[in-house]
Amino acid sequence: MSTTTQGTRVFVVYIKAKPNAVWDAITKPEWTKQYGYGGEADFDLRPGGHFVHHTSAEMKAMGAPEVAVDGEVVEVDPPRRLVQTWRMAMDETIAAEGYSRLTYELEERDGGVTKLTLIHDLEGAPLLENLVSGAMEDQGAGGGWNWVLSDLKSLLETGSRLAG
Repeated sequence: MSTTTQGTRVFVVYIKAKPNAVWDAITKPEWTKQYGYGGEADFDLRPGGHFVHHTSAEMKAMGAPEVAVDGEVVEVDPPRRLVQTWRMAMDETIAAEGYSRLTYELEERDGGVTKLTLIHDLEGAPLLENLVSGAMEDQGAGGGWNWVLSDLKSLLETGSRLAG
C-alpha cells in the first residue's frame, strides 16, 4: 500500500517475520543483494555514518555505475527505526535533486508479524518521487518501493524472490 502527503510517500507492508529478521534484511549486504534491484547495501549504523547501495552485477553489465544510492544515517534504533538521507546517485539528473529523507519503522505485531512502514520525504524531488512511486514501471524503470518491499516480503516469508 502507498499513500502520498505533500511530497511524502508512505508505504506499509506486513511481513511474517520478526523485526530483527526484517532489520537484518534492510541493513545487511548479504540480504540486500537478494531482493529488489539487487546490489549490496553498506551501512555504518551510527548517526553520521555513511550509507551506500551498490549496483548489482546485472546493472553494471548494462552500463550502470558502481553506486546506485548513497546517503547518511541520521537515526538508528535497531530493530525499530532507521532514518537516513537517500540520493539516487546513479542518475545525474535525479541526483541533482539532492538528498531526500527515508525512514523505516518496524513494529512487532501478534503472530510473528512485523509491520514495516517506509516513509520517503520527497519534497523538492519530483523526478525521484516519480521513480520510487513506481510510476515509471511501464518505461522499464521498475516498480519503485512497492516492488522492493513486495520482493523483501516474499524473500523473508518464502525464501524466494518474486522474480528471477
